[in-house]
Amino acid sequence: MPRLAVFAVVLCVLATAAAVVSFVEGSLLGIVWVLMAGITSNMAWFYVRKAKIEKAAAADRTAG
Repeated sequence: MPRLAVFAVVLCVLATAAAVVSFVEGSLLGIVWVLMAGITSNMAWFYVRKAKIEKAAAADRTAG
């Protein structure tokens, strides 16, 4: 897994934990944390998919 994807997953987990804590304390700031978790989740998927596509392209170049 690419390093940026790992960082994005870590940030997603931390943002989710912050959202839970915010909502438990009764703060509506948790909404911002939920949005940040969504963005970082999308970033993680993007970097994983990008690495997979680049790996497949490199395999095609060496095979053909």
